[in-house]
Amino acid sequence: MDRAEIFDLLIEIKENYPSFDVSEENVDRHMKYLHDFPFEVAQQNLQEHVRTGKWPPNIAEIRGQMGEQIERDRMRALTETYFAEREAAALNACPPPPGWKDGLIERLRHRK
Repeated sequence: MDRAEIFDLLIEIKENYPSFDVSEENVDRHMKYLHDFPFEVAQQNLQEHVRTGKWPPNIAEIRGQMGEQIERDRMRALTETYFAEREAAALNACPPPPGWKDGLIERLRHRK
C-alpha cells in the first residue's frame, strides 16, 4: 500500500469517526504497519468495521485475518529456507579426522 492509499483509508475513517486522529504522525504510523498490505483488502476490512464497529478501527482491525495469513506465509517461507539450508549443510558435513577427539581430550587434560 502506498501513502496515497493510506490517506484514502484515513479519510474514510475520519468521515465515519470524526474524532479520529489524521495527524502526520498517525499517517506515518499507519504507513509503517500497512505498507506491505493490499489496499483492497484493507478497504474491505474498514468497510466491514464501519458497519459493525462503534470505535475507529486500529491497525490490526484494518489488517484483519488477512494480515495473520500474510504473516503465517512469511514465517512458513523463512522456515522452509532454514530447513533447506540445514539439509545442504548436512550433505556437506563430514566427521572429524581420525584421532581429533582423542587429541582434543588430551590437550584439555594437560591444561589443568
